[in-house]
Amino acid sequence: MKVMEQNKIVEILLKRGKELFDLPYKHVKFTGDPEADKLLNNLKEYPHAFVLACIMDRQMKAERSWLIPYKISKEIDAFKIKKLLKLGLYWYKKIFLEKSLHRFNDSMAENFYNGLKLINENYDNIASNIWNRNPKSASVVRRFLQFPGIGIKISTMATNILARDFKIPFQDYLCIDISPDVHVKRTFTRLGLIDKNANNDELIYCARELNPEYPGIFDLSAWQIGRTYCHPKNPECDNCYLEKYCPKNI
Repeated sequence: MKVMEQNKIVEILLKRGKELFDLPYKHVKFTGDPEADKLLNNLKEYPHAFVLACIMDRQMKAERSWLIPYKISKEIDAFKIKKLLKLGLYWYKKIFLEKSLHRFNDSMAENFYNGLKLINENYDNIASNIWNRNPKSASVVRRFLQFPGIGIKISTMATNILARDFKIPFQDYLCIDISPDVHVKRTFTRLGLIDKNANNDELIYCARELNPEYPGIFDLSAWQIGRTYCHPKNPECDNCYLEKYCPKNI
């Protein structure tokens, strides 16, 4: 692919990413269930719901994973940290299994409960202390990595959602990487930005190379293209705003 076309693709993706970042806060639709999304958007009263949903987002469809805090809330009278902790690990293992909340019910019940304990011990029962007080992006990513079951993909995704969607202020965006999601990776591959055999690390470093101040700025714009137009089979190329610059047309 010619350098001119590649530069144009990056320019358009970056512009779209900035447009999405600059939008005012709007209720985020995580699950498709209005009541579940209401809980997850309530960072003032229940910031731990967002953190617990991130912990659950593993090897299962995201919409189903992010429903778990809400489903737990329906089993109890309140969703306060102290109430949740008092239930104990045995209760979580029992309810995960009975309700089949996750693909890995036993281990994810442990992660859910241990996540609560970490919020209690490290953040004074206030999960928003993870991102309050204008921290560096590296600090927030590192704090998410401390939670059981959360790896670099989810920790950067969570930090990106806080910055982009919830408008949480950070000192910088240097350590908010692009998430190696299948839709993002497919979009970057088909646009010729990475090789078809590239691994996740190459995708991450490609985004860092293209926009080192905020590599994750490409995340949502690339994901939207992959999810909406650039399907694994029968892509809707004619509807994609990058169609004229795509390598398949050059």
